[in-house]
Amino acid sequence: MNQIEKYANFFENIDETTPLESFREFFDSKSFFKDPFHEVVGLKNIYKVFQKMYENLENPHFKVLEIIQEKNIAYIRWDFIFTFKNENKTNSFTGVSRVSFDENYMVICHEDYWDAAQNIYEKLPFIKHLIKIVKNKIKE
Repeated sequence: MNQIEKYANFFENIDETTPLESFREFFDSKSFFKDPFHEVVGLKNIYKVFQKMYENLENPHFKVLEIIQEKNIAYIRWDFIFTFKNENKTNSFTGVSRVSFDENYMVICHEDYWDAAQNIYEKLPFIKHLIKIVKNKIKE
């Protein structure tokens, strides 16, 4: 298993008990992470993003579907499966991460691409209604 496959495997297997030290294999103080909700730099800040995810959601986890690699850049397509706190319905959506690595295969930049409006906001009752109004206005 090459280092990029190890990285993808890491994301499939992390959970709320995964220690900071496990993140250290891939991230350092210069690593950059961005998704629709966060933009942080550094190992400890990246770790906090994931710890917060485990606090806010029930059983969140990733399933890697595809890895495309070209030299030190990888595109990882994944499903994210989760349940909102105090709900029973399992939700999921597909996203893509673009990850660039340095010569030692430490993450330089990890950027997630997925539709926050469709995959999160539209599932929240009040916001769902507002988004529907906006979409209908755009369609007119």
